Amino acid sequence: MAEPRPARPAHPPSAHLNRDNLGFLLAKAGQRWNELLHERFAAAGFSDVRPSYGSILIPLYEEDGLRMGEIARRARLSKQTMTTMVRLLERDGLVERRADPGDRRASLVFLTDRAEAFRPVAEATLAELERLVHVQLSPAGAKKLARTLHALARI
Repeated sequence: MAEPRPARPAHPPSAHLNRDNLGFLLAKAGQRWNELLHERFAAAGFSDVRPSYGSILIPLYEEDGLRMGEIARRARLSKQTMTTMVRLLERDGLVERRADPGDRRASLVFLTDRAEAFRPVAEATLAELERLVHVQLSPAGAKKLARTLHALARI
């Protein structure tokens, strides 16, 4: 039987490897946001709709019938991730692919009736979470946060 490894000595505090690290905080805030989304989606009868589906659904709610490459560009996803995500949304009955009449080699992605039934749930959930942010940060703070997140997304 192997002997247990002794505990490693504590290291001095690090300026970057701690829970106040900006990347860690962004990840944890995103994780909490997704938990809140999932809780509310499930309560509304859409427990199978993952928060990550928003990367596909939001561009399609803005403009239905887009090519996968265009959704990937708008969502900032790789083509490989895009293909996987669209397959998952197809499996869950939220989107369908149809041949592009202008180019039979390409396909267009369309929302299904189920995705349209989910739209008011998504809108109400996002509005509620935004209200919570406004309470936590103030409307001006929420606006500043949105600008900051846009800037960070461009790094």
